[in-house]
Amino acid sequence: MTKTEESWDLIIEPKRKLLDIPIREVIRYRDLIVLFIKRDFVTQYKQTILGPLWFIINPLISTVMYAFVFGNLAKLSTDGVPHILFYYAGTMLWSFFAGCFTDATNIFVNNASLFGKVYFPRLTVPISNIAGNVTRILVQFLCLMGFFVYYLVTSDILRPSLLALLFPLILIWIAAVATGMGMVISALTTKYKDLRLLVNFALNLAMYATAVVYPVSQIPQRFHWVLYANPMNAPIELFRVLFYGAGGIPMQAIISSILLTFFFLFLGLIMFNQNERNFIDVV
Repeated sequence: MTKTEESWDLIIEPKRKLLDIPIREVIRYRDLIVLFIKRDFVTQYKQTILGPLWFIINPLISTVMYAFVFGNLAKLSTDGVPHILFYYAGTMLWSFFAGCFTDATNIFVNNASLFGKVYFPRLTVPISNIAGNVTRILVQFLCLMGFFVYYLVTSDILRPSLLALLFPLILIWIAAVATGMGMVISALTTKYKDLRLLVNFALNLAMYATAVVYPVSQIPQRFHWVLYANPMNAPIELFRVLFYGAGGIPMQAIISSILLTFFFLFLGLIMFNQNERNFIDVV
């Protein structure tokens, strides 16, 4: 065999493990991941005038609306953080979670025809979904940093920590819990179509059970169980603590969130692996 020739022999074997993650295969198909990212980007912003500017416009509009309703009308505390910084951070992180979660819930339904025609490691799809959402939030984060630097220079309100450099770990944390939960729902919706109708409704309600438009300090003591039951409270509040030096989150809530993240991620991977074998017959 010459140097320019490649071997394309592929042996497809039945999976024997409950949790089987084909890491080597996913790495080999990294070019496919890039293609999926480009496909989703083109599909979403095709024939739009502003295109990628919607990355920034959407959270800005939500920030202004939340600042008016919850900050000016409802007079909810932001722990001393300027409204635009407080609400933009919550909106940005929640949108990232919602994007990863929604994409994961639609993996099998949106890609049924593709999965039925050709073989490739199915995990490339959720990975490409995460990568696409990471691209969006990084653009939004740069916009947030513009406001952040302004207040940092013109006032002494903010007290950022060096631990804010761990921001990528917060993104991994959110992506893991969102994708894990999404894959659980995705596996269930192949059989129970009614769940698809409830997902968006439940997602909208879940935002108000999360510290997006209010700080953890505003949660009454009798509802503190929400801190431990909702894995998204910890990363959002922790972001504000690290970047703004305001607010706080109990260590128990952080530990609970991390444990729930691992639980949903492993459960999601198990159900994803089990479901990809026969979902074509039921979708």
